[in-house]
Amino acid sequence: MEFTIGQVAAILQGKVEGDETQKVYRLDKIQEGKEGGISFLSNEKYQSYIYETEATAVIVSENFTPTKEIKTNLIRVKDAYTGFTTLLEAYSQFSKMSLVGVQEPSYMESSSEMGENGFRGAFSHIGKHCKIGTEVKIHSQVFIGDNVVIGDNTIIHPGAKICSGTVIGTNCEIHPGVVIGSDGFGFAPQPDGTYKPIPQIGNVIIEDHVSIGANTTIDCATMGSTIIKRGVKIDNLVQIAHNVVIGEDTVIASQTGISGSTEIGKNCIIAGQVGISGHIKIANKTTIGAKTGISKTIKKEGETIFGYIGMEVKNFLKSYSIFKNLDVLENRLRELEKKP
Repeated sequence: MEFTIGQVAAILQGKVEGDETQKVYRLDKIQEGKEGGISFLSNEKYQSYIYETEATAVIVSENFTPTKEIKTNLIRVKDAYTGFTTLLEAYSQFSKMSLVGVQEPSYMESSSEMGENGFRGAFSHIGKHCKIGTEVKIHSQVFIGDNVVIGDNTIIHPGAKICSGTVIGTNCEIHPGVVIGSDGFGFAPQPDGTYKPIPQIGNVIIEDHVSIGANTTIDCATMGSTIIKRGVKIDNLVQIAHNVVIGEDTVIASQTGISGSTEIGKNCIIAGQVGISGHIKIANKTTIGAKTGISKTIKKEGETIFGYIGMEVKNFLKSYSIFKNLDVLENRLRELEKKP
């Protein structure tokens, strides 16, 4: 990919100082910049490199004032770090969306349809009656079952499995190894101590602008839908069980497990290795610290929850009833100590 400095400046809404017709095709660190590369300067510790760099262009903040002659071209923006981040986003998106066409061998049922400017990688499989939008990129070894709907500009990376009936919105990104729509963990205990499987006949709905990290699994609903709402960001290795609902713009870190039929609010932050019980609700804007265990509904918005100690359940419950009142007990003790 190759751009003129002027085109980059237009993307960043910046101003060029130098030759805007020169071309760049690579992103460089400022201390390693070479011809054809573009870099940025936001940290004063690296300012000396701008006078030495061989990069074709450097993004700088509006208030940058050089103390020596500069040989490279400058792109002045409001904030250099934000500007370079915007460029990275544009570069990444362009790279991901540039693939078009069909690699062979790949397979798509004749009853399915796919919009313009799409991509199907080698050994990908698309089942019956699927509706796939425009600019959708389906990479190698992706499996898509029957009756799947995928919105425009969505990217499905290698090895992902999208089971039958799944609905995925626009501008989503599904990373390698993700499984969406596998059976929920539903078994009915029997009098003889065995377990009878409960058929899982629901689906999964992924709304727009959702990102799902590598090797995450999202189970289909027993009935109805497991729902991941708009703007949710999910890290690698997360397990989301059947009939879970996750609210808008919630973020979930790696190795978290969410049990069935739990509803999580919007704008929540869930750190790594959190365990959440089933059939409870988490209020909007809740923050849950790493390795925390959540077993009860959280009703108050904006709380930060942290901590879990594994021990025999009866002893734990007794200890917890004391622990949560330690501040009250401490105050009472201090008052008693003051008495003659």
